[in-house]
Amino acid sequence: MKRMATIGFALGAVITLGGSAEADIKMGITGPITGPSADFGAQLKSGAEQAVEDINAAGGILGQKIVLNYGDDVADPKEGRSIANKFADDGVKFVIGPYNSGVTMSSSESYRNNGIVMITPSASNPRITEQGLWNVFRTCGRDDQQVAVAGNYILTKFKGKKVAIVNDKTNFGYGLAEGTKKALNKGGMNEVLFEGVNLGEKTYSALISKIKASGAELIFWGGLDTDAALIVRQMRDQRIKAPLMSGDGIATDEFASIGGPAVEGTLMTFQPDPRKRPEAATVVKKLRDKKFEPKGYTLYSYAAVEIIKQAAEQAKSLDPKKVADVIHSGKRFKTVIGELSYDKNGDVTRPDYVMYVWKRQPDGKITYVEE
Repeated sequence: MKRMATIGFALGAVITLGGSAEADIKMGITGPITGPSADFGAQLKSGAEQAVEDINAAGGILGQKIVLNYGDDVADPKEGRSIANKFADDGVKFVIGPYNSGVTMSSSESYRNNGIVMITPSASNPRITEQGLWNVFRTCGRDDQQVAVAGNYILTKFKGKKVAIVNDKTNFGYGLAEGTKKALNKGGMNEVLFEGVNLGEKTYSALISKIKASGAELIFWGGLDTDAALIVRQMRDQRIKAPLMSGDGIATDEFASIGGPAVEGTLMTFQPDPRKRPEAATVVKKLRDKKFEPKGYTLYSYAAVEIIKQAAEQAKSLDPKKVADVIHSGKRFKTVIGELSYDKNGDVTRPDYVMYVWKRQPDGKITYVEE
C-alpha cells in the first residue's frame, strides 16, 4: 500500500482511504486529529498507519488488505459517538482509538452494539474496561495503576510536604486526581487543596491565587498538556516554585512548546519508553525517516493493529467476536511494545509505570527522561 499523506480533517469527518475491493478489511482510526489535543491524534494516526502499511506490504491479514477510515473526534464525546455510528454504517469492523477516556466511554457501547472491536492505545480510565463489554481493549495501562506509582512517589519523596491536587473535570483528569488523592490519604497524607478547573481556560489567576494561599510545595495536575503548560507557566510568573506532577496526558512536545522553561522539573508518570525496546527498532527508524518522532502513544497504536492481525490469524476469521475471543483467551501477542496478554476485562496483564522528569537536553530541547 502506498504511504498515506497526512491530511487535515473537518470536525467529526470520517474519510476512507485505500482501495474499494469487497475483500478489503475496513479499519477505523479515531482520535483528536485537529484541535488542542491534535498532537495525541497524530500519535495514534501515525502508529496505526505505519502498522497497516507494514502488514499490507507483507500480504495483509488472511490474504486481505486493510483499508483505513478516519474519524476526527476533536476530543469531544458527542463527536466520538457520531463517528462510531458512521464507522458502523461504513462497514468498519475494527477500530484503533479513541484517545480520550471520555470519548472512549461515550462511544464504546455503540461499537459493542454494532459488533466492532475497538482497541484504544491511550484511554486509561478504569471504568472503560469495567463495563463488561466484549469488544473493548487497550494497549496502555489504567489510571488506578498509574496513580499508585504517583502516590507512592509523593509519599516517599514529598513526605510531610503540602500537596495541592488540581484537575480539568474530565473523566481522565478527575479520575487521575481523585485516584492520587485516595492514594495519599491512604498513606496518611491530606491534600491542602483539591480543585477543579474548566478545560480550555487561558488564564488561571484564580487557581494560582488558591495554590499560593495553600502554601503547596507540590501541585498534582489531572488533565492534559495544554492546560498543564499554561498553569505551570503562570505559576512561575507568580513566583510559585513548587514542582508540577502529572500523568501521561502531558507526554507531548506541545507541553514544552507552550510552557517553555517553566516546564523544567515537571514530574510525570508514564509507561517505560517503548522506543528503547529492541523489537521496536525497525518501526522507530521507519517513522523517524518520515520525520515523525514516535513518542507517547505512537507505538501503542502500532501494537493495537498487530494484536488484531495476530488474533484474526489464530481465529482464522475476521469476525470481530471471534477475534475478541482470541484476545480474551490469554494468548500472548508479540508487539513492538513487548509481549502482551489480556485479562477478562480487556486490560493488559503487564501494566508498568515509571516516573519521568522534564529536563533540558544538550541540544536545548526540553523533553521527558526517565528519572
